[in-house]
Amino acid sequence: MNPSEQLQVERLHAPVTAEDRAAVIAIEAASFANPWTEATLDGFLQTPVSHLYVARLGASIVAFCACWAINDELHINTVAVDAVCRRQGIAYALLREVLERSGARRATLEVRRSNAAAVALYAKLGFEVTAVRTKYYQNPEEDGLILWRNP
Repeated sequence: MNPSEQLQVERLHAPVTAEDRAAVIAIEAASFANPWTEATLDGFLQTPVSHLYVARLGASIVAFCACWAINDELHINTVAVDAVCRRQGIAYALLREVLERSGARRATLEVRRSNAAAVALYAKLGFEVTAVRTKYYQNPEEDGLILWRNP
């Protein structure tokens, strides 16, 4: 992350601008084997419990976090950082801000067993592996780790 640029985190609300929507979809498509479609993102934004946070450097979206806030729990559905901005602390800063803003007492997420960088990031934020979902992910098939962050 360029020290002269400050990361800004904001929650997007429907309707999302075409430029912001395209940026989120592009990061998603470059980050996952089974990415969300535009229709999936649009549907997500129409659900009252859904929250979509983005991290910007200047005017550019460089990361996003999609989650559900239900009572005092937060379910993190997806976190992705633009490939050229990875390994710079952006995901950590984004998630720290999302957890703080949500007001959730507990938070949960699933992650591929092989995604050691993500598992380490979540551990740094206080998440612990509590269970395994066998063959949870497809393309490629892989177990999913269930992580929780409790008070």
